[in-house]
Amino acid sequence: MRKRFNVTGSCNPDWHYMVDTEKRFKAVEALIDHGDYFTINRARQYGKTTTLDTIWRRLSDRYLVVPLSFEGIDSTAYASNETFTAMFARQMKENLLSLDRNDTVVEIWQDCTAKSIEELSLVISAYCKEVQKPVVLTIDEVDKSLDNQLFLDFLGMLRNKYLERNRKGMQSTFFSVVLAGVYDVKNLKLKLRPESEKKYNSPWNIAADFNVDMTFHPEEIAQMLGDYENDAHTGMDIKAISEEIYKYTTGYPFLVSYICKIIDERLEAAWTLDNVQQAVKIIAKGENVTLIDDLSKNLENNTELREFLYSIVVNGQEYSYTMIDPMVKLANMFSYIRENQRGKTMIHNLVFEEALFMYFGNKKMFEEGTRISPYVLNYVQNGKLNMEHVITRFRDLMHEEYRGSTEPFLEKEGRLLFLTFLKPIINGIGFYYVEPQTRDNRRMDLVVTYGQQEFVIELKIWRGEKYEENGRDQLSNYLATRGMDEGYLVTFDFSKDKEDVEPQWFEWNGKRVFEVIV
Repeated sequence: MRKRFNVTGSCNPDWHYMVDTEKRFKAVEALIDHGDYFTINRARQYGKTTTLDTIWRRLSDRYLVVPLSFEGIDSTAYASNETFTAMFARQMKENLLSLDRNDTVVEIWQDCTAKSIEELSLVISAYCKEVQKPVVLTIDEVDKSLDNQLFLDFLGMLRNKYLERNRKGMQSTFFSVVLAGVYDVKNLKLKLRPESEKKYNSPWNIAADFNVDMTFHPEEIAQMLGDYENDAHTGMDIKAISEEIYKYTTGYPFLVSYICKIIDERLEAAWTLDNVQQAVKIIAKGENVTLIDDLSKNLENNTELREFLYSIVVNGQEYSYTMIDPMVKLANMFSYIRENQRGKTMIHNLVFEEALFMYFGNKKMFEEGTRISPYVLNYVQNGKLNMEHVITRFRDLMHEEYRGSTEPFLEKEGRLLFLTFLKPIINGIGFYYVEPQTRDNRRMDLVVTYGQQEFVIELKIWRGEKYEENGRDQLSNYLATRGMDEGYLVTFDFSKDKEDVEPQWFEWNGKRVFEVIV
């Protein structure tokens, strides 16, 4: 059976193309060897379940690894102490039977009659003393149980047994416990009853920090593509493709694998830079993509998160990257943001940025009706995009719709309006992304590709003549770094008393710049 790229469930190196996880697994193994309790808390589809399966596969010679999952547990299991302990005993029995080993000692769990958390604690001690190897317990999908007091009581019991190990011995309880979920169980913000006040209180404060880097770096992506190329013989430029995939994903494991899967299975295994972009577009649209679906749900269900991400994506707002800020912490937990070189927040990857621009753009289209729909007037001629014409028509549209309007116009929203205008023009062939180093609340550089064409457009907010000259300097310098001779400058200045300035080309620092003032 030929291997394939996998984006559902756990990955297995015998069945799937995978990056070499040896280095990061060694860090996980070290935590277990120290007898630590910890949580693998990472965003959705970040490799948590694969890591748990690797623990079972790689460490079962030294430990008795019991892999549990709380995915799909019936709510009746949490009806009482008795139903919860019965559920846990049943999971232990069934998973030990599935291991088909001589050292599992299933009878203790078959005969378990514990009716309380305290009685379950005694059974755990009896079991761990009976088996010949240290027992490692892993529990996947713990997020499903974090709002239930019985589960938190269970974690509290495990914490107490962990603290008693020095007195009662290491075999008095599980040697190591590994939980996996999106939320950091160590810092739960609990609200167990609707009428209660939210508060930080976790029974898992004995957990070791989990600081393992689980992102895929370009050289790791290249290794995975190299394994694929040994089988497929496509002739791809492995280094260029791996760097392009990393550029759009920043190493988010699911996104890396999904881009590869789309190119291999839906784009006829044509490994080109253009097809990397095409795969990104397919993912960002969110059709049958659970990760993008989760992003949409989180935006709809959390107004604060939606406004926070809008301020970063559209307004170029920067926040200090500190987990003391609850909203930064929340967005970081979902891996919607990361830290830039200046210690500020930025969107985690270009796939998310594309999806967010489409989300906010559609919202704006709905609010504005058809007013910001683009003119369908010869933007593409002989397969070439006429960016001068695109920007000029956008400026004309904005003047027609907003000059003299009594409705307030927020200059920062001009960026979103421009991107919403641009999107259907380049849709299907072109792509755009914001250059991260130039994003702030005054300017952002937009890189637009259309086939083999590439354009750099600086979007600025008018702040006076001096800043305008600075903007021209910045654009010309940025063009120089990309080896380009022409660029475009769109300045938003909707002063009611300002005279119209016609679009024009001019020379600046040896570069040709086309400027429009909106």
